[in-house]
Amino acid sequence: MAKDKLLSFEEAIELYEPVLGFEVHVELNTKTKMFSSAPNEFGAAPNTNLSPVCLGLPGSLPVVNGTAVRYSISLGLALGCEIAESSGFARKNYFYPDMGKNYQISQSDEPIAFEGEVEVELADGEIITIPIERAHMEEDAGKLTHVGGATGRIQGAAYSLVDYNRAGVPLVEIVTKPIFGTEERAPEIAKAYVQTIRDIVISLGISDAKMERGNLRCDANVSLRPRGQEKLGTRTETKNVNSMRSIERAVRYEIQRQAAILKAGGSITQETRHWHEDTGATSPGRPKSDADDYRYFPEPDLLPVQPSAELIAELRAALPEKPAVRRRRLMSEWGFTDLEFQDVVNGGLVAEVEATVAAGASPAAARKWWTGELTRIANAEGREASDVASPEHVAQLQLLVDAGTLTDKLARQVLEGVAAGEGSPQEVVDARGLAVVSDDGALIAAIDEALQSQPDVLAKIRDGKVQAAGAVIGAVMKAMRGQADAARVRELVLERAASLD
Repeated sequence: MAKDKLLSFEEAIELYEPVLGFEVHVELNTKTKMFSSAPNEFGAAPNTNLSPVCLGLPGSLPVVNGTAVRYSISLGLALGCEIAESSGFARKNYFYPDMGKNYQISQSDEPIAFEGEVEVELADGEIITIPIERAHMEEDAGKLTHVGGATGRIQGAAYSLVDYNRAGVPLVEIVTKPIFGTEERAPEIAKAYVQTIRDIVISLGISDAKMERGNLRCDANVSLRPRGQEKLGTRTETKNVNSMRSIERAVRYEIQRQAAILKAGGSITQETRHWHEDTGATSPGRPKSDADDYRYFPEPDLLPVQPSAELIAELRAALPEKPAVRRRRLMSEWGFTDLEFQDVVNGGLVAEVEATVAAGASPAAARKWWTGELTRIANAEGREASDVASPEHVAQLQLLVDAGTLTDKLARQVLEGVAAGEGSPQEVVDARGLAVVSDDGALIAAIDEALQSQPDVLAKIRDGKVQAAGAVIGAVMKAMRGQADAARVRELVLERAASLD
């Protein structure tokens, strides 16, 4: 793949105005699929969560998942949308190798929610309002696994495997209107918007919203127009960007790439593009036109969805706080400084820290683990921190530290075990033998050996130079493989130095 020419971000913004748009797909965590009774669960063996409807077998008929409708209405209301008195489904005809029936049931012209807006809070507290065009219901496609290539993509692959488990999973697609005025903060706003959507769906309890699992996926539309020009530039659509960090990077890259082409007198191809996490670049997908890419036909087997006014009122009354309001409340409750709280926000970890506190950890401890060791492990392994450990496990880990079972150093080793799938913190402690040695007898034996092997240090301690004890403490901690309380070791070193002959 030829390397794209890039203009500096600063020059790109000086010459061109970026215009953004986002399509965020949210998988709903219903027990069953959108139009069938097949299980909706992550991680099942390939091609086991199936029904005749999922495969489009003759004679099978779809039935709308009522819980998915309720979830979709709740999300629409949280986005400030109007809820349609009547919304319908259509067949979106397209070649889907991972959809047995070769079409997707979606809402083309009759979305369940429309005309909304959502407030997005940036790192410095500035509030940006993002206009929402619609939120519509549809079903997810299956998943292809490409085998034999170097990157896991179809390019260079020898063959592909089809897993239909995801086919039919309930989705809500949230589509923004064109977003103007983002200027140099465009990449930051992109990340903050998707983070806000994630916060909303988590607070509603309607999705697991794990980007690394595809529960929440973002397609980012970017176009540039010369300063002073009314007509919008040609847009590209970067597909399925799967982390907050990548959303920010992908938008920045597209601005720089498009600006370089335009400055050189070229034109932008309207197309889908793929984000490459390893290279930090996008590559061409398929061309797109302004005309409809798909043929839609009214779905003949489904009646319109017509929610009652009573249902809408019930769901509106149950809405949680808006993300910006919730964040300000949590910062106050947790006693965090602006910088401390911003660390949590920037990492997309507000929900994780909140859940960890609810599970019994202090806010300070929850923040320490999530923004520190868990983020480090996630970055090293190319994962989201939320996928490394659960809030419950983090709270359990801190309880072990508070009880004196673990030191901070040992706790970090335990986290590595949890991240590797070895079980709960207690299970990792038991399996790896990582608990702090609380037997003074074992400590005294190690201390005596260390003191006797360092008579000069022993003499200094006896002369009142207690700082010399550090050498002995270090030797003991090494002998105990770090599984000792350093404060208790120091206490015993001073006692034994005074008592040894």
